Amino acid sequence: MNDSSLIRLLVLSAIWGASFLFMRVGAPAIGPAALIFLRVALAAVFLWFVALGFRKTLAAGVHWRHYLVLGLFNSALPFLLFAHAAETVSASLLSILNATAPIWAAAIGAVWWRKPLSTRQLSGLSCGVAGVAVLGGIEAAQLPPGGGLAIAAALLAALSYGIATTYTKAASAVDPFANAHGSMWAATLLLAPTLFFLPMPATFPGSGIVAAVIALGVLCSGVAYLLYFRLIADIGATPALTVTFLIPVFGVLWGHLFLGEEVGWHTLVGATLVLAGTGLATGFSPASVLALRRARHVHS
Repeated sequence: MNDSSLIRLLVLSAIWGASFLFMRVGAPAIGPAALIFLRVALAAVFLWFVALGFRKTLAAGVHWRHYLVLGLFNSALPFLLFAHAAETVSASLLSILNATAPIWAAAIGAVWWRKPLSTRQLSGLSCGVAGVAVLGGIEAAQLPPGGGLAIAAALLAALSYGIATTYTKAASAVDPFANAHGSMWAATLLLAPTLFFLPMPATFPGSGIVAAVIALGVLCSGVAYLLYFRLIADIGATPALTVTFLIPVFGVLWGHLFLGEEVGWHTLVGATLVLAGTGLATGFSPASVLALRRARHVHS
């Protein structure tokens, strides 16, 4: 991994870690439905301008069903669940629970492909469950009523990401940028009806809330996708998985610096168990990345 790729990886991790900070700020102020609708709509418009600049097409007439499935499970549903949880749960905890997505993906993939989990993967799942138990058990006791449901919503959001990952592997190949662009428009259409049924803000939000919403849509969705797909093109999908381990680091950091969230012993222990479980369940390790890099270098 060269210096440019390393910088992109760190920037992407910082951006996605900040998404939980922005949701924690925006969701209580304008409601989860409005926040997430604006997030995906802004991202869709941003990516549309990028597509115009690079002359990229969606082929929506061919792939619209694919975009709807991806938009539901990779954007609309998990974003909305995380935003609901953000009304109660800290940004730090949300970023850590988000890291369970690869664990869910490993379990769902085993069922989908009818391939039993290995001992290593089962150990990873057990480790991840233990981490969530440490985090959820202690956090739920400290949260106001509904804290347990908020944690459950965040875990369901991570489960939704796992479904999207498995579906993408099984679906017909579509250009990664088109996946991001098309799924954001699909998510916008899917979320539009929620604006009529869920509570909306009584007054226009302040400039800080507006800035958080714009950052969540343009920066954490639009720009982040561009960085992510550039990383995959430069270093491959497996090394790019490192972002999963770095997002909680920045999520906890931003929550502590900007929201004054406390980092207790259970946060560190729970995060360690979740990340270790993710590494075991996915087969990811620094050694595997180095081996892949050596193989790519030999064959290049």
